[in-house]
Amino acid sequence: MLMENEPFLTALTLMFYDGRSKGAVTVTMKRYDGRNRPEPRPGTKNAAKNPLPKPEQYQCLVRARLRQKKISTVVSGQNVEKFQEAYSKLMLSSMDSLKRVKKAKTARMAQ
Repeated sequence: MLMENEPFLTALTLMFYDGRSKGAVTVTMKRYDGRNRPEPRPGTKNAAKNPLPKPEQYQCLVRARLRQKKISTVVSGQNVEKFQEAYSKLMLSSMDSLKRVKKAKTARMAQ
């Protein structure tokens, strides 16, 4: 479900809260050029008819998933810094339930 940036962050906060009991939340970020269809392969008949223009400015597609619930948002170039700041604060506040990894003690060889 595509959302605006602020409601996405709010829904992501709730998703992290639910993830403590229901499982892991997966967040992905990728470059987004505004297309909703894949680019035709070279050599096919559709590739020659409609060459897709390159966008002037790329955007960032952010997706989050918890089991069957999926949310996403598109961040424009002008809003990246503001979104990253809010996202980093959200991540720092949501990392309080992480478990420490116990390091295995290595046996020292007596010489």
